[in-house]
Amino acid sequence: QVQLVESGGGLVQAGGSLRLSCAASGRTFSRYAVGWFRQAPGKEREFVAAISLSGGSTSSADSVKGRFTISRDNAKNTVYLQMNSLKPEDTAVYYCAAGDGSRRGAGYDYWGQGTQVTVSS
Repeated sequence: QVQLVESGGGLVQAGGSLRLSCAASGRTFSRYAVGWFRQAPGKEREFVAAISLSGGSTSSADSVKGRFTISRDNAKNTVYLQMNSLKPEDTAVYYCAAGDGSRRGAGYDYWGQGTQVTVSS
């Protein structure tokens, strides 16, 4: 069993930065890849980025490439999403999830409660 808690969301102006954290409890966290997903009002949930068990492999959506960076610290049971050059279209609730590291939400077994990110123009 893994419990995930996101933090670091907030209101930021376009062009600004935020760093989201996903803190996990449970001794098996390092056995899971972790993904970040987001969902804007009226839209479907979409994949943002994922990182492998060791942190040696990452993937990200084309819409955030070059702006968002995912990383993890297994000693701290935490995964981070550094978001730079934020745009109003990045406004959404951001969720972290533990699972297979794919771009499909169905590949993840555990989800956090989400953290709101709002980017003003």
